[in-house]
Amino acid sequence: MKIRELAQHWEQNAKGRLTKTAYSLHLDVESAARLAAIAEMYPKRQPEELLGELLGAALEELETSFPYVKGQLVIATDEEGDPLYEDIGPTPRFLALSRRYLHDLSAQNDEQKH
Repeated sequence: MKIRELAQHWEQNAKGRLTKTAYSLHLDVESAARLAAIAEMYPKRQPEELLGELLGAALEELETSFPYVKGQLVIATDEEGDPLYEDIGPTPRFLALSRRYLHDLSAQNDEQKH
């Protein structure tokens, strides 16, 4: 979800799956003021929910901002038959690590349910 889509998401009041892990952070004064403004604008959302969704959107944007680094291995061809090379930049590592942590966190949540 893009950051610009969050306001619409908040209007619809959708819920996501949450981990049991809690994170504590201190905000700078300007960010705290902006969070308070958003919380007042969307009173059905708790500030922690807003922060979680903002962070999720920022992480998605960060993922798409990683530079593509062309590798040597051809992994496919495009519609014109031109070769598409593997990405050896930070994106594949970020995705692999994200999948690993998602698996670990999902397993922890499953264990806590039983």
